[in-house]
Amino acid sequence: MKFKSIALAATLTVAGVASLLSTAAFAQAKEQFFPVLVYRTGAYAPNGVPWANGYVDYLKLVNAQGGINGVKISFEECEFGYATDKGVECYERLKGKGATVIQPLSTGTTFALTEKAPVDKIPLITAGYGRSESQDGTVFKWNFPLLGTYWIAADVLIQQIGNKEGGLDKLKGKKIALVYHDSPFGKEPIPLLQERARMHGFELQMLPVTAPGVEQKATWLQVRQSHPDYVLLWGWGVMNSTALKEAQATGYPREKMYGVWWAGAEPDVKDVGEGAKGYNAVAMQHGAEHGSKVVKDVLAQVHAKGQGTGPKEEVGSVLYMRGLISAMLGVEGVRRAQEKYGKGKVMTGEQTRWGLENLALDQKKLDGMGFAGVMRPVSTSCVDHVGANWARVHTWDGKQWKFSSDWLQADTQIIKPLVKGASEKYATEKKLTRRTPADCQAS
Repeated sequence: MKFKSIALAATLTVAGVASLLSTAAFAQAKEQFFPVLVYRTGAYAPNGVPWANGYVDYLKLVNAQGGINGVKISFEECEFGYATDKGVECYERLKGKGATVIQPLSTGTTFALTEKAPVDKIPLITAGYGRSESQDGTVFKWNFPLLGTYWIAADVLIQQIGNKEGGLDKLKGKKIALVYHDSPFGKEPIPLLQERARMHGFELQMLPVTAPGVEQKATWLQVRQSHPDYVLLWGWGVMNSTALKEAQATGYPREKMYGVWWAGAEPDVKDVGEGAKGYNAVAMQHGAEHGSKVVKDVLAQVHAKGQGTGPKEEVGSVLYMRGLISAMLGVEGVRRAQEKYGKGKVMTGEQTRWGLENLALDQKKLDGMGFAGVMRPVSTSCVDHVGANWARVHTWDGKQWKFSSDWLQADTQIIKPLVKGASEKYATEKKLTRRTPADCQAS
């Protein structure tokens, strides 16, 4: 683990005081501290590195622009290699340094931290991953699966396949295979897909892949034998490119393959190139956004000054943008909290939780921040911790990702009952009481 402070501390001319205060205490007192859980090493590094670089670059950009209403940001990275136990260790190591918010970048680690966060009063942002039922803020007060859950992703993908077939009714009698990472992450979409299969009469074939996913020959032999009409790829890291190579080797058409938004980035396809042409993936609103204003700002205000975290060529790529947007959501949670608890002040985790629960990022505000054409509005509440349920599909043309669908909205009439049932089960198991309207208003 290495410490990186990006706050400008030039205004402090108190060397004597510095000897009395630890770095952590100083960060807690004077700066808004953001722990950064990363995996820059191991099997998942090709995907983890651009996310981490985008996340850190955005924090640097905010500081370059004056901080959060004048409050500078500091951060510390902790390498956990996508291992749940090490992710928990990173959390324990960093939580006492004045942690603003934790972004685990791992569904397994999210599961492990969900019971710890309420005790420590540190919100968890799980943008595009984590527990799908944590959308229900009346049970999961400290979890924020902002912008999308795996149930939203799965629902949008089934809608898109239905569109390709000429209507959801045309799915009757079809066979859809789910090739999934055999972990909490990979299993998350199953309840939604089972419900859609029941509604539309298609057969759901489930094919788990042992992590990290470098060996899939047996899986794709099953695909070749069963001839599914479509394959959903719920992978991460090396599993994705391996799946595409195996599909190519077995002759399964890539245009019949649809990935989750963690299986739809440049590292997943670059080594396959033309062999991945036609492969589709749901996009968590954004895709590769090299022409966006926020990317131009990062290049001009961070990279041009020699402060870029990674290579300049990576800026604007899919996973870089995912990390950048994740950081933005945390920053805006703090900014929103300052509106209630005091502009220009360092926010506690508990105050930041209120900000995240009351996000109001309308299109005008997003556009002004440089996200025009990248994102749709995000609006959270006590009962809705996801804030948006829109997505798009993009397709690899052999050289780059291009959007291939209109905006698609997940069907809340299907998702809401699933969320309620799963959150009720969790509340019963953990002996939790749902938040009342009065509690929502008070906190």
